[in-house]
Amino acid sequence: MHKLEGEKVLMRIHMSESDGYEGKLAYQAIVALMRERHLAGTTVLRGSMSFGSHSQLHTDRIEVLSYDMPIAIECVDSEENIRAILPQLDAMIGGGMITLERADVIVYRAGEEEGNPDLH
Repeated sequence: MHKLEGEKVLMRIHMSESDGYEGKLAYQAIVALMRERHLAGTTVLRGSMSFGSHSQLHTDRIEVLSYDMPIAIECVDSEENIRAILPQLDAMIGGGMITLERADVIVYRAGEEEGNPDLH
């Protein structure tokens, strides 16, 4: 398991659910890349409402249901690992935003299922 304690970097990628990259959904390709590069972990969050640089509103309200909802991808790892993947991510993201901020990691450990191969 990846040792992850102390000051690290939180990378957050904001994009649209429907963004594509090489015939796949971009957020799925990004998660696969991060897993392939052995980053500590990644979470994809689907938002219920957003607008971006064009001020177009995306919402999950039924009367204006959008199939292009906001996606936030979060990853915490060392600054070195995060910065090393940025050029590839830049090539994968057509529209959106990547932010970096400091994160003080207090605890990082495998849960029962993840840490116990008998439960898989």
